[in-house]
Amino acid sequence: MATRIKAAVTRATGAAPVIETLSIDDPREGEVLVEIVAVGICHTDMVMRDQLVPVPQPVVLGHEGSGIVRKVGPGVTTLQPGDHVVLTVDSCGRCTQCGLDDPAYCHQIVPLNFLASRADGSTALTDADGKPVHSHVFGQSSFASHAIAHERNTVKIRKDVPLELMGPLGCGMQTGAGTVLEELKVRGGSSVAVSGTGAVGIAAIMAAKIAGAATIVALDINQERIALARELGATHGFIATSGSMADHARAAGLERGFDYIIDTTGIPAVVSDAVPALAPRGQVCLVGAYPPEPGVTFDATVVMSEGRVIRGIIEGSARPQTFIPALVEYWRNGQFPFDRLVRFFDFDDIVTAIEAGETGKVVKPILKLSA
Repeated sequence: MATRIKAAVTRATGAAPVIETLSIDDPREGEVLVEIVAVGICHTDMVMRDQLVPVPQPVVLGHEGSGIVRKVGPGVTTLQPGDHVVLTVDSCGRCTQCGLDDPAYCHQIVPLNFLASRADGSTALTDADGKPVHSHVFGQSSFASHAIAHERNTVKIRKDVPLELMGPLGCGMQTGAGTVLEELKVRGGSSVAVSGTGAVGIAAIMAAKIAGAATIVALDINQERIALARELGATHGFIATSGSMADHARAAGLERGFDYIIDTTGIPAVVSDAVPALAPRGQVCLVGAYPPEPGVTFDATVVMSEGRVIRGIIEGSARPQTFIPALVEYWRNGQFPFDRLVRFFDFDDIVTAIEAGETGKVVKPILKLSA
């Protein structure tokens, strides 16, 4: 039986979302119905809005939802009504990578997260005229009062933490922190540079501090963001355009370069500049949203001669069912204060919240729906 819900619908490329009343299906096999308490706004939502990733429209975006399970579909065994959950990236559970417990690299990552429908092509949403609205973006479409998610991308968390804060752990925070702690396993005493001090970049900086990195350099063109990064773990902060990446390494006292460089900007030229600034066996990590065309250039001899690595990373290579609860514990212990990045907005103010995120006024806007 369908449930009436409130959702923010995007109906045209680049258009602001409009709050509408929709109907949402009951959960099917393996699915859950989640009442959304809050949802973070992520840059990837804007990438989809602008069709840089061509998500079908009309569509409900949103992929950093947190909420309460209200119904479970047939076959669901790990969740029950009343559970507090964070929604994250979806995966198939059947391919080679999923079999290796590596869901960020699921062979079905694109259709399950960007085609805005179930695997059979159906959508969970219809509008007031009975016409379909695309759902299941990142397996959730959580710019809404309720979302249909899958058991695989619904992560149960403890009930004694503020649920309205936890949604960004499902994507932005997981991506930055997971890159450091899960994929790179940054060594204590090592050096890390992070290009871009948005939510993903500052999450990486906080994680680098947890990992015990000795030198953590924050790079941005916004001095206020750099100052915030210094408060949250960076040992140095530089205006990115004030010199090359190698210059920044020397300014931080690293004559041989950085052990790890994490790019969250999505700018190919920044990556090209990073490669010569790597220490022997150093790694440069591509974490941003890059344009789909050639753009990164590097000297192959520089990479080969001292074992340097250029690495792409999705969702921090994290295993959400264990890593998101771990991030909750880091937050509870005061080691991962991502709440310092957050400003809350009422759901009806979604257009204002998006503008605040896109202009840099707020690092991580979160929309609140219900208590």
